[in-house]
Amino acid sequence: MIAMTNELGSISILEDVVAKIAGRSIEQCYGIVGMAAKKATDGIVELLNRENYTRGIVLTNNDGALTIDMYVIVEYGTSILTVAESAIQIVKYNVENYTGLTVDKINVIVEGIRI
Repeated sequence: MIAMTNELGSISILEDVVAKIAGRSIEQCYGIVGMAAKKATDGIVELLNRENYTRGIVLTNNDGALTIDMYVIVEYGTSILTVAESAIQIVKYNVENYTGLTVDKINVIVEGIRI
């Protein structure tokens, strides 16, 4: 849980909510076709669907500054650098705009390419 305090009181936001905002934001990124889920035994790849927006997103809270790791699958033929930069900008803007939290860093880890 991420907690913020101001003169009126305190606000608590679950990490799952922030991960869902990031997951919904990733849908807007051209060139990203799926998220890669990390499991203990193996990596499983899922195409973007509406049931699970938090798959492939890992949050780390460092005293209010968030680090977001996104494990993505990129479409073949697109520039990985351009897709990653676009994803970073969209996710950072949406998370900061909707929650008021500070996003310190976003890491885009390309787990595969869909042909």
